[in-house]
Amino acid sequence: MAPTLLVSRRLPPVVEQRAAASYSARLNANDEPYSAERLLALAQGADGLLVCPGNTVDAALIGRLPASVKIVATYSVGFDHIDVKAAAQRGLVVTNTPEVLTDATADTAILLMLAAARRAGEGERLLRAGQWDGWRPTQLLGTHVSGKRLGILGMGRIGQAVAKRARGFDMVIHYSDIRRLGPAQEQGAIYHADPDELLGHVDVLSLHMPGGADTAKFLNAARLARLPKGAVVVNSARGTLVDDDALIAALKSGHIAAAGLDVYANEPHLHAGYRTLENVCLLPHLGSATVETRNAMGFRALDNLDAFFAGKPPPDRVA
Repeated sequence: MAPTLLVSRRLPPVVEQRAAASYSARLNANDEPYSAERLLALAQGADGLLVCPGNTVDAALIGRLPASVKIVATYSVGFDHIDVKAAAQRGLVVTNTPEVLTDATADTAILLMLAAARRAGEGERLLRAGQWDGWRPTQLLGTHVSGKRLGILGMGRIGQAVAKRARGFDMVIHYSDIRRLGPAQEQGAIYHADPDELLGHVDVLSLHMPGGADTAKFLNAARLARLPKGAVVVNSARGTLVDDDALIAALKSGHIAAAGLDVYANEPHLHAGYRTLENVCLLPHLGSATVETRNAMGFRALDNLDAFFAGKPPPDRVA
């Protein structure tokens, strides 16, 4: 008998077809955002869960999962929505989907950088409102990114992919990470062991750090103040990395010229202060939103589940 798999959100058709062929799949046909209680009710008798970033799998929920559930596969590279320590204590396997969304997320970071620096969101809103009165020499003057200094906080796969793209704009790359890259990976980028020290040397800052308690509100008022006046901030990693009140204040004061954001704390309920600002480009968590990438994420999650239920080590186990 095929294992029973609860899928928490609607997934791309080809992913759901594969899940239904391999498992007794409980699919979310209406794409209903399951509450914790609803998830627990539907998990009764299930052998595994395939969840998404909007599902908080904390210690309380893990403690109430039915004993039949042996694995949680998350449809994401990030797993800060899952208490991996509590999962390990319960003997619950957790997997993620690394590598397959690197390029799509890096593309989104560059999109945000350009849109914020060149005031693309303002221009688009102006046109849609029917308020554009024609070309003017001083209209919507933005910031030139070519040749500027790009700071990357977190130089993993996605950070390196962003650096690769930024070199096409002749940007000078500065980065900070727990450890320095080798010369072949670094490709001339300037390493800063202390992320705070990096901040004073960049014109654009792109965040690519992991989420979690250790990095919560990392970009706070003190660190924003270290950035040169007129800097651009981009976040396509985790909403929790940013102190929203501090960034909004810096955007209002003009110390930060513009920001491009794809992720938010407490999604989908982003800080209301962002909505009133013209100098911030807002995207609804589109980082991996291509057909190719979302299919690959689903297949990667199913690869992990297939391995587990075949008695093999899941390739992307994080707990």
